[in-house]
Amino acid sequence: MDWSEGQEQPAAGAHASLRLKKRKEFLFMAANGRKAPVSGLVLQFFRRPDSDPARVGFTVTKKVGNAVVRNRVRRRLREVVRRVEADTPLNGLDLVLIGRGATRERPFDALVADFRKALKLCMRD
Repeated sequence: MDWSEGQEQPAAGAHASLRLKKRKEFLFMAANGRKAPVSGLVLQFFRRPDSDPARVGFTVTKKVGNAVVRNRVRRRLREVVRRVEADTPLNGLDLVLIGRGATRERPFDALVADFRKALKLCMRD
């Protein structure tokens, strides 16, 4: 499966991760990725054989709240990834962060700690 079709590479020197947006990418992650549920989120993790920048997808179900709440949860998750990506290399990884009801009210520092914990759980093997 060629993941690179239709995705732009970040500018040279940028640490920005690419986005997973297509349904087939999310289904692939659900079927083949490792899953790490923690208090503030669920992380699906897949290690690719290359060292390209990380690709990250975000999903929040309607159980979490209305569109305004879901978008806020997604923005919080994007910022969590940006903070962790600034000091932790995430190259060669595909990640899907699934927002939970607790994600919207969890203190931001705790949410960052949850993401780091989930990464460690997935990277153990």
